[in-house]
Amino acid sequence: LDVSSNLLRHDGADARCRWAESLAELDLSSNQLTDAVFGCLPRNVRELNLQNNQITSIPRGMAELKSLQELNLASNRLADLPECGSFSSLEFLNVEMNSILTPSAGFFQSCPGVRELQAGHNPFKCSCELQDFVRLERRSGGRLAGWPAAYVCEYPEGVRGTQLKDFHVTELACNTTLLLVTALLLTLALVAAVAFLCIRLDVPWYVRMTWQWTQTKRRARRGRPEEWDSDVQFHAFISYSERDSRWVKNELIPNLEKGEACVRLCQHERDFIPGKTIVENIISCIEKSYKSIFVLSPNFVRSEWCHYELYFAHHKLFSENSDSLILVVLEPIAPYVIPARYHKLKALMAKRTYLEWPKERGKQALFWANLRAAI
Repeated sequence: LDVSSNLLRHDGADARCRWAESLAELDLSSNQLTDAVFGCLPRNVRELNLQNNQITSIPRGMAELKSLQELNLASNRLADLPECGSFSSLEFLNVEMNSILTPSAGFFQSCPGVRELQAGHNPFKCSCELQDFVRLERRSGGRLAGWPAAYVCEYPEGVRGTQLKDFHVTELACNTTLLLVTALLLTLALVAAVAFLCIRLDVPWYVRMTWQWTQTKRRARRGRPEEWDSDVQFHAFISYSERDSRWVKNELIPNLEKGEACVRLCQHERDFIPGKTIVENIISCIEKSYKSIFVLSPNFVRSEWCHYELYFAHHKLFSENSDSLILVVLEPIAPYVIPARYHKLKALMAKRTYLEWPKERGKQALFWANLRAAI
């Protein structure tokens, strides 16, 4: 029976559909039939042509067509491949030129008897979900008719025209769990690397120092102006380790503060103001001195407070663009002895000239002359 190219409709209101028992081939193509047509079909039909209608899906619970072998649903409005629950003998299925974006990958599992599927010329959306359909073609053993020429990406715009066989997406991009785990591991690795570098470069110490510098400056602005007079009162501030205090008190201070051209030195034991914090006193003395003399030795490297003083003096050197640092090497310091956080000291010793304390008495007079000239 061929009733194609008419204006046939069926709304499903009349359930009394009677067909001849011997009807084997039925052509209902190019009509105005919808999903309701599946409620009114001859039970013994073997070949059914519903091409070019308005069918959007095959409804569940329809009467079984156990003899149906060929079904043509081309040029309709199907959004996915149909299931074969009601077509136990189906061998050929045509769903070309529908609205199928992402075909179900389990089609051949629900339709094990289908020997040929024509699903080309659909507006395929090439995404992660479509990867399963591409794998389906590999497992189907050539049952996809028109492959690969008829299977082309329509969406998204960037891959339009690409054949499905040439479309590839990484497993990482498609697997959300794997993507989250990978992102988490990368984040943990990054955090660990940053933490290691912070510890290695002693970043927390410098953050703490900057915070103390800021707090001290803030308290200075709130305090009385006369207490924080920035006028220079000393020629030089001395920074040294307590273990080197004997040389400072017996050699450095007496030799610089004696004579007509005496040098006014700021020594923490003598000139720190009671009541202020150590950090506030260090900053105040550095700011009230023309120069800062650092007595370098292995003891200096091991002193925490000497590092504070070097940090603030170095800060002044760059903030005021001054030449205020004088390095005096009391005892030689091997580079490997200097900790990583003393990279400023390493840089200063590499770039700036420094005075070495001579053990021979005949050379010490020249040392004091040079030191006075530097001040």
